[in-house]
Amino acid sequence: MTTGQGDAERLLAAEIDAAIPDVLRQEWDRHVAREQVVVGRQGIFSPRLHPFGYELAFRAPGATSTDAAGWSELQHERATSAVLRATFGRVDVDEVGHGRWLFVRCPRAFLTGELHLPHRPDRLVIEITGTTRIDGDVLRGVRRLREQGFRIAMAGFVSRQDQRSLLPQADFVKIDARDLDVEGEPVVDLARSHGALLVAEFVETSTELKAARRLGFDLYQGNLLERSLLVDRTSAPLLRPGRNTLGQHYI
Repeated sequence: MTTGQGDAERLLAAEIDAAIPDVLRQEWDRHVAREQVVVGRQGIFSPRLHPFGYELAFRAPGATSTDAAGWSELQHERATSAVLRATFGRVDVDEVGHGRWLFVRCPRAFLTGELHLPHRPDRLVIEITGTTRIDGDVLRGVRRLREQGFRIAMAGFVSRQDQRSLLPQADFVKIDARDLDVEGEPVVDLARSHGALLVAEFVETSTELKAARRLGFDLYQGNLLERSLLVDRTSAPLLRPGRNTLGQHYI
């Protein structure tokens, strides 16, 4: 898809949005205003353990972070849409991120353009999960997102061939700190070979933190440093359509 085609899609989405009757829009606003909106937030820290950014995740009332293990692709897409809607579809995004980068794991449909992302390259880091298959469609979509100014993070990097093809597009590469004794320096060196910042994720023990520091990681994330906190966005007013951008038709 060319950039021109992407612009045409966004304009079409805007026309469809404008055609929605006010009564239906008001009913939707009332529904959204009544539902509880909570996101999980975990800090990503510098070597001196200063906050650099936050990873955001879907949290449903009564659910745990492990419940997502058996989700379908559609469930992951809906969860990501809920996180984006709660964060960027309501006012005062700094209530969530305090002016720092916000990492959100985005399934394939968001990468290829089938589902739209909020046009906030100033805050949103698009994170690609380790289970995502990197093919031509994903590569083209990621390049298009980078042209729009977005930063890209790769999670769960284990040096698969398809992951290596995405390295030139990655601003951040995440490696599981629990596997550093298995992955070792060759994988770490490969991950940084195109200039990406390295993030040690799932840092659970002081031993893992020391190992990551010894290998020269740039950023650190995990329960040792901060457990995921719940951020309640229920009381934040909805962002009115007139204050939105064309790229935000993800609701």
